[in-house]
Amino acid sequence: MKSKNQISIITLGCSKNLVDSEVLMHQLQSGGYSVNHNPDHVNGGTVIINTCGFINDAKEESVDTILDFAGARKSGKIDRLFVMGCLSQRYKSQLEEEIHEVDQFFGVSDLSQILATFKTDYRKDLVGERSVTTAGHFAYLKISEGCDRKCSFCAIPLIRGKHISKTIEEIKNEAAFLAAKGVKELILIAQDLTYYGLDIYKKRALAELLRSLTDVDGIEWIRLHYAYPSAFPEEVLDVIESSPKICNYLDIPLQHISDRILKSMKRSHTAAQTVDLIRKIRAEIPEIALRTTMIVGYPGETTEDFEALKSFIREFKFERLGVFTYSHEEDTAAFKLIDDVSDELKQQRAAELMELQEGISLSLNEERIGKIFKTIIDRKEGEYWVGRSEFDSPEVDNEILIPAEFKLKVGEFFNIRISGAEAFDLYGVPA
Repeated sequence: MKSKNQISIITLGCSKNLVDSEVLMHQLQSGGYSVNHNPDHVNGGTVIINTCGFINDAKEESVDTILDFAGARKSGKIDRLFVMGCLSQRYKSQLEEEIHEVDQFFGVSDLSQILATFKTDYRKDLVGERSVTTAGHFAYLKISEGCDRKCSFCAIPLIRGKHISKTIEEIKNEAAFLAAKGVKELILIAQDLTYYGLDIYKKRALAELLRSLTDVDGIEWIRLHYAYPSAFPEEVLDVIESSPKICNYLDIPLQHISDRILKSMKRSHTAAQTVDLIRKIRAEIPEIALRTTMIVGYPGETTEDFEALKSFIREFKFERLGVFTYSHEEDTAAFKLIDDVSDELKQQRAAELMELQEGISLSLNEERIGKIFKTIIDRKEGEYWVGRSEFDSPEVDNEILIPAEFKLKVGEFFNIRISGAEAFDLYGVPA
C-alpha cells in the first residue's frame, strides 16, 4: 500500500517547469499521496517525469531520463511511469509510438487529467499554493504563461501557447502564501516579464505588480528574470531604484548584437536600441547587475557578426553572462534556414565568449574586495557557508564563500565583507 501511494516527481529543464511540479506535488499531497521530488534513489511506487523540450541538449536529457525509468518500469523496479511537460507536449505521438513502458503522456496544461489518473480532483481552493522544493528561503514565482513573441529560434510559443498573465491579486496571494512558508526571496519568472499585463490590463503592468509585491510581509528580496528588451517598460527602473526590496538585478536576454542576425531572429529591436536601453538602465541604476544570454552559431552568423558580438560584450562588461549554441528546432521560423555553422565552430565561439566573460567577471569581482554586502546564506558545503548578494541569482550566478567557522544560519541574511575574488566566486567574512 505504501508503494501504491508513493510518487516520485523528476523535474528537468527550467524554473518554470519546477513551479509546475511544485503545484502538482501540492495537489497530490492534498489527495493523500506521499510525494518526493528529485529523490536520489527511486524504488517502487510511481514516477512522473516533468520534461523539457526546448533545445537539443534538453531534449536528449529528457529522452535519456525517460528511457532510464522505462527500463525500471519494465524490470518491475517501479510500478507506474508517467511523462508530462514540454517534451511530452511537443512530441507526444512520437513518444507514444516509441516508448511503450510509459503508462501515459501528458502535455503542459494537463494538470487536471494527471490528477484524475490518481483519482484525485483538482482543488481550486489550492490555487496559489504549492510545495516548495527550493532551499525554502527562496522560491520562483511565475507571473504568466506562454509567449506572444515570434523569435525565429524559439519553440516555446509552440509548446506553451500564447501569453496569459495571472492577475496582480493572484500573484500577490501566492507571494503571501510563500512568505508564510518562510520564503524571503521571490524570483519572478515568465517567458517575458515585460509583456506582463498586456492581455488582461491592456497595458504593461510589471511596475504596478512590483509595487504590490513589495507590500507582502516577510519578503525581503524580489528578483527579475527574463525581461525582453523590446518596448521595455522604463517605469520598472523607477520601481527598482526606489524600492529596497527589489534587487538591483535584471536578467535581460539580448541574444545578439548584429542587426542582420537580430532581424533574422525576429527580435523586434536593433543594435542601437539595445545599446540605448543598456545605457539608460545603468544611468538610472548605477549599482545594477545585468545578466544576459547570447546565442552563437545562428544560421548565417559570420566572423564579422561574431566579432561585433565580442566587441559589444567587451564594451558593456555584463556582470553575468551565459552563452547558448544555436539549436536547429523544427517548426520554428529559423528551421527554414540552413544550419550552416558547424557544431565545432559553435562550440569554439561559445568558449571564446565565456573566456572573455571570465576576465570581465574577475575584474568586476576584484572591485568588490573590501566592500560589505547584505548576503543570504543558501547552504553549508564542506568548509564554507555558501551565500549570495542581491546581485546574484541562485544556481546560475556568483556565490560568496564564508568559512564555516563563523556562526551563520541557512536562510538568514548577514552583512559580509568581501575578502577575496575569483572569476565566478567571492570570498568573505562577517562584517
